[in-house]
Amino acid sequence: MPENSDKKELIVDILLKILKKKKIKITSEEILKKIAIPPTAELGDFAFPCFFLGPLLKEEPADIAEELREDIMKFKGIKDVQTQGPYINFFVDRKKLTEDIISEIISKKEKFGSSNLGKGKKIMVEFSQANTHKAFHVGHIRGTSIGESLARIFEFCGNKVIRANYQGDSGMHVAKWIWCYKKYHSKEKLKEDESWVASIYVDAVQRLEKNKNLQAEVDMVNQKLETGEDKELMELWKNTRAISLKSLEKIYSQLNTHFDTYYFEKDIEKRGKEIVDFILKKGIAKKSEGAVIMDLQKYNLGVWVLIRKDGTALYSTKDLALVEKKFSQYPDLEEAIYVIANEQNLHFNQLAKTLELIKSKSADKIKHVSFGVVRLPEGKMSSRTGQNILYSDFLEKIVSHAKKEIKKRYPKIKADKLNERALKISIASIKYSMLKQGEQKDIIFDIKEALNFEGNSGPYIQYSYARASSILKKAKNKTEGDVDFEQLEDKETELIKKMSEFGDVVQRAYETLNPSDIANYTYQLAQIFNEFYHSCPVIGSEEKESFRISLVESFRQILKNSLYLLGIDVLEEM
Repeated sequence: MPENSDKKELIVDILLKILKKKKIKITSEEILKKIAIPPTAELGDFAFPCFFLGPLLKEEPADIAEELREDIMKFKGIKDVQTQGPYINFFVDRKKLTEDIISEIISKKEKFGSSNLGKGKKIMVEFSQANTHKAFHVGHIRGTSIGESLARIFEFCGNKVIRANYQGDSGMHVAKWIWCYKKYHSKEKLKEDESWVASIYVDAVQRLEKNKNLQAEVDMVNQKLETGEDKELMELWKNTRAISLKSLEKIYSQLNTHFDTYYFEKDIEKRGKEIVDFILKKGIAKKSEGAVIMDLQKYNLGVWVLIRKDGTALYSTKDLALVEKKFSQYPDLEEAIYVIANEQNLHFNQLAKTLELIKSKSADKIKHVSFGVVRLPEGKMSSRTGQNILYSDFLEKIVSHAKKEIKKRYPKIKADKLNERALKISIASIKYSMLKQGEQKDIIFDIKEALNFEGNSGPYIQYSYARASSILKKAKNKTEGDVDFEQLEDKETELIKKMSEFGDVVQRAYETLNPSDIANYTYQLAQIFNEFYHSCPVIGSEEKESFRISLVESFRQILKNSLYLLGIDVLEEM
């Protein structure tokens, strides 16, 4: 269970006893999931819906709510119970609730909201999967941000997490790059420059679209890269691969992401072919027009090509080997989660069905989290056509804007602090814009919105944290008095209630594999804090000062915990 659940546990226990007497089969976990926080304080602190009991008890839900209220009132520990139609609304001792919440937040600090839901289960989260010899563009940030956030949420909820990155360092896209460089750009020196690497690939695609006959040359390069027979070609591949990987590591560092293990396509090509050969001999796969395929049409999954007719490997070939490698490398791995774009849903479902058909022990241990693509206002981004925003170019624009905003507030700031702060604000702006959207939704990426330092944005939330830090800094030399929890004002109550929801929000994000729940909660919390800040003076508020300082400290801690789960750094000053 999430932290700060004493009152909820009491409500669950009461409801469980009452419903059991009515011969309703329900678990405490099921009751807990149905308990919600009412939208306004007037409706209570917790609410329990009775809709589902209507068919079971053959009564109107509103009547059931009234009957249950009478039974609940016989128990101790709840201040008041009211009904609102089919809802039972619980009112608890707010003074005690406030005291408990603040005490727990301040004592647990970065552990507040954490749990042992995962029970130490080892999970692998594979994400990012950026290919070498291609650009890392704004669209890639979404998968990387979601994957890192999920990894942190899993850890926060008691799982042991392995962060994995599967990178495409072989295959047709690499062959196109190598072919184009050798044929048209060989006089250019290799550059450790993301935009230059991307430009070669885009040039290759455009030339091939104009002249389809050139594809035969690319196919030949692909075959040579797969066999490794051409030493000059392999040396070029090795050097350009190193440039791409070095560039990616810099990006991952900026995005607050790291990986525990890396997998590369080149390393598993051979084993992938062996697996395909095995299932072909077993009659599970079959040959069709020279290619090896899995005919999955009777499962409504179409045809999955495993080997091209020229004998070269595909993503499918390598993915079969990758599953085997993951579970052999980590024998105690209980689940492997793939963070992939929606466009790959069919491919993953074909992989899962094939693993089932070949009776792989890992078939029921893999799952995927898919996310919508990122589009520009004029259409979908693509590393093939060059219609994208390169990460490096995009970050440069964001950092430039951030520096201007910082200088408005701190005109005398030193250059090194300016650069550091601008980068953190920029990363917050980018990552939050990717995480606040539901995973399944496609994003129309608007640069102006990403650069907005107000409203529902990463910098706005960072600014709220900085404001809280400023208040606490001013309060540092104040003499601490006893915290008075009596006579709460509306904005204080609203902030306390929102803070009390944090554990539930984390649990929901954990169960639904959706970081946007935390992102949206974080924004709502920051909004409520800023309303509280404007309505309730902290420093100099006499008998309220100690309480409000503890309230600001609690808010600041939860905001820090929330941003950590999103992979976003906090700032003491903006």
